[in-house]
Amino acid sequence: MTPRPKTMAGRATAATQRTRETPASQATFRSDAVRLFAGFAGLGAAAVNLAVASSLFAAAGPVLPARAAGGAAALLWGTALLGWTIAGLSRNRFPLPRTSALLLPAAAAVHMAALVLGARSGMAGLGISHLAALLLTLMTLAATYWLGRRSPSLPGRSGQNASGQNASGRMGAGTLLAAAFTGALLVAAITTPGLAASTAGQFAVPHGEHIGGHHSP
Repeated sequence: MTPRPKTMAGRATAATQRTRETPASQATFRSDAVRLFAGFAGLGAAAVNLAVASSLFAAAGPVLPARAAGGAAALLWGTALLGWTIAGLSRNRFPLPRTSALLLPAAAAVHMAALVLGARSGMAGLGISHLAALLLTLMTLAATYWLGRRSPSLPGRSGQNASGQNASGRMGAGTLLAAAFTGALLVAAITTPGLAASTAGQFAVPHGEHIGGHHSP
């Protein structure tokens, strides 16, 4: 009769440990999914900003100082945002959180101003691009803000819980893949019209015309 109490005590201890590990696993899984979403949104925003820069540089008419400055700013911001996003995805943590918390809202304000003033400047065609960049920037800002508030409560940086097991693996790679696919689909639905509205998108050859062009006399 002696081993029975020990067995019951062992079962109770194991149940308590599983109860404590499950919330930590779910929190780590949500952080992984949100981090991927922030990365997708950041890459989309960087691509649209680079497209806006190319549109400003390739616009017809005389080269105005304001337009040249806007193109240079969009080029620098798109390049910096691209590098920041790649670094965040590769390191599992976005660098310079305080700086990005200031620059992302500032970039959103610039895109908002460009939407309002675009019709007066003769660049109304870039309205869709600025709108896409605005939405993607706000999505990146919201995701990184959530990560910044949740990261202190996570059990570790490497995605492991207190028992040393991989939390993402426990939640299932299929579930994380489905969340990543949903986020990528949403970002692509916003990024594609923004790129198409730029000068590069307007001069792009429609799908299916590449082959036909080779056979034309």
